Amino acid sequence: MSEKDLEQNVNSMFSNTKAFFSLAAIIAVYIAFLIISRTHEADTPWGMYSLLPTLLVLVAAIVTRRPFESMIAGCVAGLVMLNPFDLVSPFSGKISEVLGDETIVWIILVCGLMGGFIQLLEMSGCLNGFSEFLKKIIKNRRQSMVSTAILGLIIFIDDYLNCLAVSTSVKKLTDYYQVSREKLAYIVDSTAAPMCIIVPISTWAVFFSGLLEENGVAEEGTGMLTYISAIPYMAYAWFALLIVFLVAFGIFGDWGPMKKAEARAKQGQPIPDGVAAEDLVSQHKAKKEVSFGRNIFNFAFPMLLLIASTIYFEVDLLQGALLTCFVTVILYWAQGILNFEDQVEGIFKGFKVMLYPLSTVVGGFFLKSINDDLGMTTFIIETIAPHMTAATFPAVIFAVMAFLTFATSSSWGLYVIAMPIVFPVAATLGVSTPLMIGALLSASSFGSHACFFSDSSLLAAQGAGCTPMQHAFTQFPYALFGAVLAVITFVILGSTMA
Repeated sequence: MSEKDLEQNVNSMFSNTKAFFSLAAIIAVYIAFLIISRTHEADTPWGMYSLLPTLLVLVAAIVTRRPFESMIAGCVAGLVMLNPFDLVSPFSGKISEVLGDETIVWIILVCGLMGGFIQLLEMSGCLNGFSEFLKKIIKNRRQSMVSTAILGLIIFIDDYLNCLAVSTSVKKLTDYYQVSREKLAYIVDSTAAPMCIIVPISTWAVFFSGLLEENGVAEEGTGMLTYISAIPYMAYAWFALLIVFLVAFGIFGDWGPMKKAEARAKQGQPIPDGVAAEDLVSQHKAKKEVSFGRNIFNFAFPMLLLIASTIYFEVDLLQGALLTCFVTVILYWAQGILNFEDQVEGIFKGFKVMLYPLSTVVGGFFLKSINDDLGMTTFIIETIAPHMTAATFPAVIFAVMAFLTFATSSSWGLYVIAMPIVFPVAATLGVSTPLMIGALLSASSFGSHACFFSDSSLLAAQGAGCTPMQHAFTQFPYALFGAVLAVITFVILGSTMA
């Protein structure tokens, strides 16, 4: 037997063994959740058992490094708990419900159009032109990271826009200066949700100010003013921004998995293993070469139009992306850079590139729906609330909601359930309303930032060019450090403002 045949046999045996243990694990998990379902008394709360599907997702994702498949496993486990002998109908019903949700439709269209827009920039060649321009004014590795962070501060309107636009703009530059794609994803993600919550003209501010009015925390028409009063207390967002700039300037070193990623990048491999050298490769190239100055214009004008039109349409990124794609297609066609057919095909290719992150976002909404049926959020908050004091309540609520947001990736929908429970308890304890809002928004920001299957983390990884789990493992030590500082801050503020 040749050495090649022996290697193939060993690989085949390993694959068969892995498949066997995977099947055994699936059967064991199903039996475990079946037992839980059969021993649960009907029409009674699930209590601690409501946490199990989410814990399964976390464990499976860490072991397999496959976030979407892990979430589906957790969703199926939750459905087994609810009804172990009828899975197909509830599964199809839930997924249809999720896909019919207006928010999901909006996310799919926005991310797909943004993927198509980025593809047009790539095909036209103007992205390379802009990268060459940046190389002339940014002279070293540190400047490339600091400029990325500053650009993230400027594009604060929406975390989706931030994650995709910033990473697209600087990716070739950071590759040139041997910054790992993982660090690029971390810098971009750290200025996405954290920045969006502390600037009152963002999609986050609009959503949460409306939620404050709906829950009676603010009178009608004063939700934004109440939101603004809480900005100084959004501790996690402030710490996340501080830490990312300390990292970009080199004051904080590389921690944990990030150290390994940066060592690889400094050796000439900024792109991690398992990721294609080009993230948005197209068979269609520009029909003609254009001047350096026109390349800059062809990149800068669509980008500025995207930002301006999003603001013009009342911070609606979908309308901004639609207008920008339409104008960009006309712009490149009029110059003879790309024909109409190639650009349409490029937009569809951009949609295709976004399918995996989008499917993972859909899985996150699916998981949240299962958790709502199990009563997980209500159980946790109602369990801890009676034991809290005015001094400890903000810190504990931040920690609990940060964990729930991290575990479910629901940085918005979770708070529709939580606010009606949290604010009456806070009022009874006499906790400052702005401080309480700051704690909740900090938790939302942490969850969006740290969760490996949250929408902004997935888009940051996609835009930077690394896998969601590569981004998650390298980013988490920094996010956790910011969360610890936030807990300490809320303990101090809770004690002094009680």
